[in-house]
Amino acid sequence: MWQDKLKEIIYLLENSAVNEIEASFWGRKYRVVKNPAIVAGGPVSAETVTSSGAENDSLSQDNVPTKVESEEGEQILSPMPGTFYSASSPESPKYVNIGDKISKGDTLCIVEAMKIMNEIEAEKDGTIKSILVENGQPVEYNQPLFELE
Repeated sequence: MWQDKLKEIIYLLENSAVNEIEASFWGRKYRVVKNPAIVAGGPVSAETVTSSGAENDSLSQDNVPTKVESEEGEQILSPMPGTFYSASSPESPKYVNIGDKISKGDTLCIVEAMKIMNEIEAEKDGTIKSILVENGQPVEYNQPLFELE
């Protein structure tokens, strides 16, 4: 079970601009480092897990666009990995439907990440051409969510 939590921490680290996360659970302390520094000295008291892979060379989140121009329209991308929700609760109406006109600042959906509900807002005016994910579906960082006209 702790391995799953550790895998989740590594995944979050690789998909963020953060270089190091330290966590403690089930009586053990873990330190996950994206780009470890070479340290000379004695043994480390905490277990250290080094994250490696192509994600280490990726851009920081501040430099990655949240929308992409396509041949037919503009796509709005997920700013984080998580779970996509089209409404604030199962009983509530969807924030947007296909064909809706949106304005800058309108809430389009919610992406839940680590039990935090993050409202995704429109960055410009447009019309929803298509919704590319289903309610409750997991989404990845930079995955297209909506297509605008």
